[in-house]
Parts: sequence; structure tokens; C-alpha cells
Amino acid sequence: MDNDVVSIHSSHESGLEEVDRRAILEPVVQRVVDALGGYEGGAYRMGDEVSGCLRDLKKLWRKDDTDDERTVARIFWETRVLPNDLVPILLATAGKGLVEDKRAIACADLMTAMTWPIDMAEELQELDEELDKGTDYTQLMFSHLNYKAALLKPGVMQALFGIVLPPISKPAKERKERDGQIVNLILHLIRNLIFIKDLPANTHLSADQVEYSSLQTRLVKVLSETHTLDLLLTIAANTSNDPLFNASNTLVLEIFYLLFRGVKPHLLAVDQSKQPAQNLHRLLAAEGKKKKDLARNASSRHSRFGTTISVQLRPGKKPVAPDVDTEGPNDSASSSRPLVLHRQAAITRESGNVLDFAKRSKARKSNKIDELAREDNLSVEAKIVLQGFARESVESSFNPFLRSLLKDIKSERPKIKEKDHLRLLYVTKWYLEFFLTSRSNEKAAEGQRKWNLGLVAEVTDRGWIIWVLKRMRQAMDEKPKMWNELQAGIECLTQLLLLIDVMSSSVISDPQLNEAAAVLQQQLIYNGDVLDISLESLRSYKEGTQSLAYLNASVHLAYALLRMLERWGKENTGAVYVRKKKPGKRKTTGQGLADEDGVPDVENEPDGDSEEEVVHETMFTFDAFEMKFANSAITKTLLTYLSRYRDFDSPEFMKRVVNLIHRQAVKAKAEGLYFNVSTLHLFKTILDDQKSLPKDQSSKDLLKLVNFILHRFFKALQGEPFLAVEAFFPKNRGHWKLYSSWEPERKGRHEREIVEDTKFPPEVQVKKGYSWSEQIGIAIAALVDDGKTELIEWVKDILVLVIRQRNKIIEETDKKPKDGDLDLDDDEQKNLTPSAEAISKFLDYLIPYISDEHAEAATKNSILKLMFRLLKFTIYDDDGDELQWAVPAVIPPSDLLSSLTVIDQFLQHPIDLDGKKASEFMSKKSRRRRRRRSPSNSDVELIDDNEPKRKRREKKKKEETQYKSAQFIEDSDAEYGDMEAFLEREKALRDKAVMAAAQSGKIGTMRATGTKKRRKKGKDVEARKQGNVGNPENQPAGESSADENVSDGEDDILGAMRRSRSSTPETPAPRARPRPRPVPKRSAKRSMSADTVSEDDVGMDLAGVRRTGTGRLVLSEDDEL
Repeated sequence: MDNDVVSIHSSHESGLEEVDRRAILEPVVQRVVDALGGYEGGAYRMGDEVSGCLRDLKKLWRKDDTDDERTVARIFWETRVLPNDLVPILLATAGKGLVEDKRAIACADLMTAMTWPIDMAEELQELDEELDKGTDYTQLMFSHLNYKAALLKPGVMQALFGIVLPPISKPAKERKERDGQIVNLILHLIRNLIFIKDLPANTHLSADQVEYSSLQTRLVKVLSETHTLDLLLTIAANTSNDPLFNASNTLVLEIFYLLFRGVKPHLLAVDQSKQPAQNLHRLLAAEGKKKKDLARNASSRHSRFGTTISVQLRPGKKPVAPDVDTEGPNDSASSSRPLVLHRQAAITRESGNVLDFAKRSKARKSNKIDELAREDNLSVEAKIVLQGFARESVESSFNPFLRSLLKDIKSERPKIKEKDHLRLLYVTKWYLEFFLTSRSNEKAAEGQRKWNLGLVAEVTDRGWIIWVLKRMRQAMDEKPKMWNELQAGIECLTQLLLLIDVMSSSVISDPQLNEAAAVLQQQLIYNGDVLDISLESLRSYKEGTQSLAYLNASVHLAYALLRMLERWGKENTGAVYVRKKKPGKRKTTGQGLADEDGVPDVENEPDGDSEEEVVHETMFTFDAFEMKFANSAITKTLLTYLSRYRDFDSPEFMKRVVNLIHRQAVKAKAEGLYFNVSTLHLFKTILDDQKSLPKDQSSKDLLKLVNFILHRFFKALQGEPFLAVEAFFPKNRGHWKLYSSWEPERKGRHEREIVEDTKFPPEVQVKKGYSWSEQIGIAIAALVDDGKTELIEWVKDILVLVIRQRNKIIEETDKKPKDGDLDLDDDEQKNLTPSAEAISKFLDYLIPYISDEHAEAATKNSILKLMFRLLKFTIYDDDGDELQWAVPAVIPPSDLLSSLTVIDQFLQHPIDLDGKKASEFMSKKSRRRRRRRSPSNSDVELIDDNEPKRKRREKKKKEETQYKSAQFIEDSDAEYGDMEAFLEREKALRDKAVMAAAQSGKIGTMRATGTKKRRKKGKDVEARKQGNVGNPENQPAGESSADENVSDGEDDILGAMRRSRSSTPETPAPRARPRPRPVPKRSAKRSMSADTVSEDDVGMDLAGVRRTGTGRLVLSEDDEL
């Protein structure tokens, strides 16, 4: 025999001769197999050393772990050890009640190893191109079919089921590790048998081949007869209660996936007894349609006479003389020579199509049908078994089984593999579709259906939906994308939307279900991932990359989502928000520095120290989302789906794509997306085949839609003839808007719901990983690098002043000895620990701005503001043009002294930055985003001056308030009497003020050098220095300011100026503030004593002065000129 020949290979490295692996292993395997036993008198008799032989076979099997050729597996197949020895041994032991016999368990172990699935893709990748050139896996795949047929013999599966019963029947405390291994072994063997794919059904095959095409049917029936399916249901329903069952839940999940992927759920949910007749009717209808198409295009009875037609390409051109020598590549094509066609079809059809008959068509890459499911050739009996099994599974084990698997996934158990995510998505989708189809087919008995929605309530749990969306997002973000898992997630999400649609339908009379459906819909919209995935799945489709099942799933998801959103939008007219997708992190490079302060680009890290809530939300409207759907990539996907209209086996497929195209072309007014030559050619093909289309409503709607788009195209072509050229180019990047009836939306109707604070420059922060003191040191180093050392000294002066002030309060309150020295050690500082009474007297200290440089730095210098925040300073007022900082009263002097010590240390010994700049350790913070509150609230959000006008309801409320107050307003002309006399008095007062300024020789607020003079405000300045801002003792709430006590009779000039300011028509409207201000603090800012008003100040032209938000006086533009 050829197999007995020992092949010798020469080693290129050592030159030694190595013997063929098969020549060594085959005699050993043969001797061990012979020692197992044999048949005597028609009965199998085991050998004396059968247990040892079984262990030797397992050792020999492990030799294939490092052998790509699978030599031992091939030898096992040739010796037929499984059907001739292992099966008889199993029947002789476990088949006769010896279920705990070690020989039976060893046989099951070998059977599991020999039927283990072969991953052909992985195996072929591991093969060496030269050494494994002749490797063929056909024999191994065929051996699995034989093993499956051998294990389906009577009594084998019953014996295997008997092996698994003793470990399960034991109490949980008495079980050992071996018991779990036995259960796991038998479940793996069942998984292996279900995984083995049958041969395709073919009536031309032999009897043995026909048997191999129906093994799956036999397996399903055997699993049902041996109660193995009941065992699987028991394990699935008790995974949360029994540790043994919980350890096998992923294996049961894989078995469910392999069982159900071979049959479609909507076909399994119907009555299986009527399926043969329906299949026959469907096949006859397809055959009749094919005959009609052939008869419509067939030749007439006159074809026996033949047909010859001459076609002239360019009849207007003169024919070329035969003796003229033509040169050039285009001369022959441009000639008017006739073409002779010997086809009768050229009489009625276009000559161009007849010419295409003779052309050789290019081989196109075939599309993959479905990479997740497969078509199993199951009989009616097997489908009935699976139908009953699926029904019992939904009723008894779906919710607990799904809950246990999701818990293990979130806990990241080691048993969870990457493929388990895909299987869980597919199985959940399959059960949901089966449940919804069965529920819709069952007749309601006495107003209540047999299957309530609580049987699948687990899929409506928030944790489950979050996990599905997370897996889909990860599948889309992977490189390359995991299309199979994304397809399973899309199908699962589609069934979830259909379930929510059923919950919210009018058929459901339970108000709790309707309310739960509304909450789920709002959460899905707010999440935003569902909206993004529905668009991205259609945009990312490329023919040949994904399967046709992926295309169908994407179209179905978009159809179901848009229907749900449209219906939900009509029922809920209130404002709906959708969470805005956060931008990804950008890599910082050496060039990615800001121009103003050299800080790297923004790090998108959440700011835990920010007191304001950062909200990434936008207003959701269905019209805006429908406009996002008008995309050229989505149009291309829909046209690809529509081009397969001949393969649609259900009117539902046509209905979905027609609905989506209608939303683009009609509702979104984006018909320009279809003004392409390829699209027009597809429409022409559809119009030519309209007689062969089904006579249902979806096909009629398709013809109407095609005619509508064509009408729009030719109408646009009349207005813009250049469209005939543009039709050869894609309509992307908004080019379709030029030829569509779409009009841009008028702005101002809806305001932005997110207000971004762009009034002040962006703030910075120290990157993560540094302590508080190190952050102070980095900020000080950044200021020193920028040459802003005087700002650091200013901060120290603030700290010294506040420490002295608060120490004085402590000394006066607690009666402690006065000590003006600030350099206190720890013991002395502890002696100054304030009492509760002293702390109650602390007040917020408003930081005074001595110069314009300090005011500008406190407002615009990001590094100084970072130091203020690190020192726990707060922003007291941000409504003006400048920020007003304050030292909070809650900071004790000890903390302020510690901060001062840290600053002094880093000034003396700067922080070591390893030669880098301090700006490299910082990053910009995200700008503050505030959610605009309702206008009815008293604390309206701050709105930028460049923002659009207020909402209509706020404007209406304002007008309503003005109208109500108009009845208390009298005509002001009576106050002044004659208008001309009033104007004369005003002119005289202005002249008097100018003369007073001329006599003094200077303007009240100007120095001789022309710089700004800061006007003292008397008690207000003293109060700010002492930190007594907002003290009720200094300014009671009911006490009026000094300006209010000055009457018009006491000072005619000041009174006239006050009246002049009140009568000016350019009085700015009060600006909206983000929060109400305490009355004492506002009065402290506005209060000014009459004693501090000097004569020079009275004679000053107050019309040329304006007051800023910080209480300082600044020259107007007229005075500066």
C-alpha cells in the first residue's frame, strides 16, 4: 500500500533524515484501536485493557495540537474508531445503565475531541505556503458528517443524556469539580453535533449523500425524544440559582445560536402544518412569473423566416470611401458604416440593447447573502419541534437567561469570549422577532392575548439597552469594523423599536405600558446613539464589503426609527433634547499651541472643580433629523437596495425602501440627490418592467415616486440645461440643493438651547497627575516665563492684607494678644485658631484693582485666573466687562498663610520642569456651557449680545408687563411744562458745567499726564479694603443711598444731569443675569455718600463718563478724542 511507504525528507539546515510523521503514528494507533475490542458473534466485546487504550488514544490525539496536517485525526478516520469501537463501548456501558462508568466518560471525551469544529478560515491562515502546500481539509469535513451520522444511531444520545444526569441530580453542596466537567463535556458534544453542517439537498446524489443532507433534522428530533432540549431549558431558566448551570450559560447560548440560525423566526412562528402548501404555492407563482416574462420577450411565430436589420450609427455623416486610408483611433468609431443585426428583437427593442447581447459581461463579485445565519434543510417535523422549544423558552427562561448572561458580561467573567457578544445579540433578536410575529398571529381570546409583553421585559431594561448601544458603537469604532456584530446589533435594535411600537400602540389598553413606552422613546432619543447608528449604518454600506442581510437590516432600522419618531413627534409637542456627541481627543503636537499663551489644545476631560454643570444637549426636531437623512451616501445605499427589486419575496421590502426614498425626495425636498445617470437608468429599467411587478400597493407607490422624480428632473433640466452635464457627477457636499426644491430654514424661529460662554478668554488647567502645591509651582513658573512677576507680588499682597484683617478680627473677638508679625510658626498659628463667633464675622473680601493692568489681568490672564482658583478665590461678579474676584469668608487665616508660604517657596526655589516650559504642563478647559432655563424662572441665564432675540414667550411676557404698567404712567410733559423752556434751561445748565470745568483748568477725573484718575467712593473704598462688602451693619437693606437723598432743589446741576440721563432715549435695556444677586451686595456697589462728592466732581461733565461693572470710571470715546 502507498500508505506503508516511508517518505524521507532531507533537512536543509542539519542534513539529517527525518521519518514521515504518519509512518510513525499509524502503526501505534492501529495497535491501540485493535486492543479496544471487536465483534464476536454479532456482539461487541471489549478488550481487557480498554480503559488504558482509551487513555492512550486521548494522548495520541493531543499530538495534533502542533500538527497542521492533523495526522492523527486522519488516521482515526481511516481506522473508523468512532463508529466501530467508541459507539459500541458507550452503548455497552452507559447504554445499559452504567452511566458513571469511566469507560463511558472516556468515550464521550474522545467523541467530543473528534467532532470539535474546524475553523477553516483560521486553519488556512496558519498553513505554510510551501510545507503545507498539499493540505486538504475535505476529508476531515467529511469525517465529521460520518461521526454525526454514527452518533445519531438509536440509543447513543440516550446514553449521553444518562451520563449527564447523575452530576445534575446531586445537591449543590455534594458536587465536585468533576461533576461540572462531565456536564460541560456532554454539552460541548451536543454543540459540536449541531455545528456540523449538512450537505446541500440534491436529488441527483446517492442514497448515502442524501442521508448526509438531512442529519440536522434527525438531530433535532433525537434531542427532543431524549429530553435533551428540556435539559437545555432547565439550565437556561436556573442559571441565576445554580452555580453549576451558571457556569454553562455561555455554552447553552452557543447551542441556541446554532439551533436557531438555520431557520428564520417569522417562518417558524406560523402554522407549520400549512407550510408545505404555502411553499408549493410560492414556487408555482415564481414559475408562472418566469414564464410570463419569457413569453413577453419571446420571439413571434414569424421568427422562422429570420430577421436582418441594418443599423446606421451616424446617418448624417457622409460614408467613408473604401479606398481612403483612415488613420487615428477614433476614425473607425466615427464612421457611418452600418451594423447588421440578425435578431428579431431589434424591431421592437432599442438597438443599443441588442448590441449589448454580443458583449462579454465582466465577472462581478458575488454578494454575500448572510454571514450570521445559514439555511438548514429541516423537515416539517423538525420545525414543529423547534417551534415548541422556542415557545417554551420564551415562556420559561428568556428573562432569567438574558439577565444572567448580561450580569456575567458586565462582571467580565473569564468564560465570556468575544464571540459571545455576537451570539447574545443574535439570539435576543431571534427571540424578539419570534415573539412579535407569534403574538401578532395569535387571536386575542376574550380581549386578552396569551402572550403578554412581560415575557420579554428584560430587553426594555436600561442596562440592556445601554449595553447594546455600547457594543454597536465599539463595532463601528474598530479597525476594521466588525460588520457581523454590527449587523446583529442593528437587527436587535430594530426588534426593540418594534416592541416599543407595540407597547405604545392603541391596541394596548394598559396605561403603564404606554407610559413605559413613552419613557423608553424619550431615553432613546436623548441618548442620540440610536439616531447616529441608523444614519451611519446606511452611509457606510459598500457593495461587496457587507452582506445583503446587513443592507436589509440597515434599511429596516431606518424605516422603523423614522416611523417611530414621526408618530412620537405628533403625540408629544413639547421640547425634546438629544445628548450631543462629545468630540474625540485631539493629539497635541508641537504646532498645536494657542497664539495667546502657548497652551496645548483642549483636553476633553470633565472638570470636577467646576461648579456649573457642563451640558452637551441640543434641541431635537424631527424635521432636522429628516434633513440629516438627505445624504448622498444614504441615497446610494437605498438605490443599491432598490436595484434588487426583482429578488424581493415580500411586499414589505418594497414598502420600506419606497418610504425612505419618499422621505428624501418629497418630505426633505432633496430630489436633486436622484439626478444622476445611473439612477435614471435604474428608473428606466423599473418603468420597462412595470408590467411584471407585483400588483400590490408598494409597487404602485414605487411607480408614482419614480414618475415624480423624473418629472422634477426634466423640469429642472428646462430651467438649467447644464444639469445634463451635472448628471454624470455625484451630488455630494450639498450640490443637490442647487437643483432641488429645498429652501434654507429661516433662522430665528428656534434659538440655541445651549449657550456657550465666549465673553471671556478660555481658562486653563494643569494636566492630571500633579498635587496642589505642584500646580501652584507650575502656575508661578508660567507667570515668571511670561514676565508677569508683578502679578505674583500682587497676589502675595492680597494674601497678606486678608490675613492681617482676619487675624485682627480674631484678636478682637477672642481677646487674644495682638501680634502683627505674619511669620508665625505652627504653634503660634494654632493659638490664632478662630472661634465660631470670630468666623461668623469674616466677610468676603473683594479684591481691589489698583491699576488697569491688574483689572485686565484678573479678567483675561488665564494663568493668573488659574492661580486664583487654586487659592480658592471665587468670582463675585461676572456680569460686567471685568471679572470681580473675592476671597471667600470660609477660608481661615491658617490656609491663607499656608498658600502664602507655598508661593514664597516656589519663588525662591522654582519647580523643576525637566527643561520644559510651564505651558506644556497645561491645557485649555472646555468653555462653560449652560442650559438655558425657562423664561418663567427668575434667574434667567446669561445670553451673549450676539445671540438672537429672546424667545417669543419671553417677549410676549415683557410686552404684557409693559402694557399692565402703562395705566400707572402719566404724561411727562406736565412735569416740564413748555418743551422749549425746558430745553433752554438744559442748555444753560450745560454751559454752566463747561464754565466750571474751564475755571478749574482740568477735568475732574483726569490728571495732568492724561491718565485716568480713579474716583474715590468714600465709604465704599474703606469697606472694600476691610472686606465689609455686603455687611448689613454698614448698609441696611431698607436704607437708601446718598444719591437718593439729594433733592433737585439742593443741587440744580446734579439734579439736571440726573434728569438728563433719565430722559435719554438710548437707555440700554437691563441685561439678563444668570442668578439673583443679594440686595446688600448690590447696594454696597451702588452706595455713595453725599459727603464724598466734591465741588470739582459736581462741576464735572457727567455725560462724558460711563461706569463699568467694577465701579470704576472710564472716559467715554468723546473725551478721549
